[in-house]
Amino acid sequence: MSLDIKSIKKVASLARIRMSDEELERISPRLSKIIDFVEQLAEVDTDNVEPLANVVDIAPKLREDIVNDGGYEEKILANAPESSQGYFVVPNAIEDNT
Repeated sequence: MSLDIKSIKKVASLARIRMSDEELERISPRLSKIIDFVEQLAEVDTDNVEPLANVVDIAPKLREDIVNDGGYEEKILANAPESSQGYFVVPNAIEDNT
């Protein structure tokens, strides 16, 4: 599948990536190859294949899960422009006009 410059420009815009016309021309063949490879992978029959978390049957080393409160409240809030009752104070993100 070949991607045209218009489609690449649209995807870049949606991803908020600014690209020059030169960059679009350079990346077009690369993206087309990637899309072709993904289409090739989609043709592989995986009906009877179990999902794997790891290709090697080794259990991961896990650390003990220790719950603590951190004990750094004062140090952390010392960096805050404003705090109250142990919390950061931030401006309202949504105005309530009711």
